[in-house]
Amino acid sequence: MAAARRLRTGRRGQGRRGPRIAALESASAVRVLVLDGAMGTMIQRHGLGEADFRGTLFADHDHELAGNNDLLSLTRPEIIRDIHADFLEAGVDIVTTNTFNANRVSQEDYGLCNAVRDLNLASARLAREAADAAASAERPRFVAGVLGPTNKTLSVSPDVNDPGKRAIDFTTLGAA
Repeated sequence: MAAARRLRTGRRGQGRRGPRIAALESASAVRVLVLDGAMGTMIQRHGLGEADFRGTLFADHDHELAGNNDLLSLTRPEIIRDIHADFLEAGVDIVTTNTFNANRVSQEDYGLCNAVRDLNLASARLAREAADAAASAERPRFVAGVLGPTNKTLSVSPDVNDPGKRAIDFTTLGAA
């Protein structure tokens, strides 16, 4: 129930709409709002390698980290910030957080379950900073959180010999 209330109100535990939600509703009442594009595609343009994903923060981490795009919010924040700025300069109204796989289920593959909170906070901060820098009184800019489908599924068995087998259960996925 608390999560549903936060979605409706835009703020934890408050029964009133926040000023950003009111501004979003107002802007959408007068024009079509444009959402940014594919963050992953924009990241791929940079041709990053393992060292880029590790940065100094995860230099000694014991898992391969290349391809963990969410991690770049911590290790290469300038890249994520620039991608947001490019989208905003192109005219988008809403940038999305770099959090497609910033959840425990997906980060388990990288041994980074304990970094999930930091990934989400850093990604939200970068998107908010970029949106605020591009905003004006006449044209506010907004941030939307992103949640990808994870790398596990509830509907298909990972074992062709056991159609009922699942790699994860609903409770675990929901908690993530």
